[in-house]
Amino acid sequence: MSRCDFCKKVIERGTGKIYVKSDGKILYFCSSKCEKNTFKLNRKSRETKWTREYHKLKKTGR
Repeated sequence: MSRCDFCKKVIERGTGKIYVKSDGKILYFCSSKCEKNTFKLNRKSRETKWTREYHKLKKTGR
């Protein structure tokens, strides 16, 4: 199983989206919400309050 590149949530088999960039990098997304936050809105997962990475950094105090 893979993890979403934006929110770090585990993606169930048969769900989600795979995006392949022109340089060959593969990005996995669990929902269109994560995909839009990455590309259309240019948000960082560290600054978005509902992501796992935000809570992980907040817990460590960085």
